[in-house]
Amino acid sequence: MGSLACLSVAKRPLSKEIQTLKSKFMQLGISKRGGVLVSIEVRTTFIEEIKAKQFEDENLEELKKKTTIGKAQETTLDTDGVLNFKRRICVPRVDDLIEKLLAESHGSRYSIHPGVNKMYKDLKRIYWWPGMKKDIAEFVAKCQNCQQVQY
Repeated sequence: MGSLACLSVAKRPLSKEIQTLKSKFMQLGISKRGGVLVSIEVRTTFIEEIKAKQFEDENLEELKKKTTIGKAQETTLDTDGVLNFKRRICVPRVDDLIEKLLAESHGSRYSIHPGVNKMYKDLKRIYWWPGMKKDIAEFVAKCQNCQQVQY
């Protein structure tokens, strides 16, 4: 009978996967009682990308200028310098960012292919951009899965 310690990592895909996770964003440790402690760091990539590209959009740059001089109602800059409209993050029309956001929201495993109203209701709690409802309606209308299912 052989020892488990002799098995190579290549033959144990779970071990390989854990090592990959550990090297990227997970911390592993062993407690005094012999249990494994895990700490995972989760980051919202869309929000970071939106913040980085927010003022590449000419309309949002203009809105920022109006906000700083006090001429834009219901628009604020938070402590990180992120533009918000009615406490929702302003999404720029840059680099298909809106398209990626819609695709992620529409096809994620947590909310599979919601209709226009549900998707708009969910997204409007966090995000805002001019023509948001229209963009969502057009996106859902192009979805082949949604066209095959009658709501």
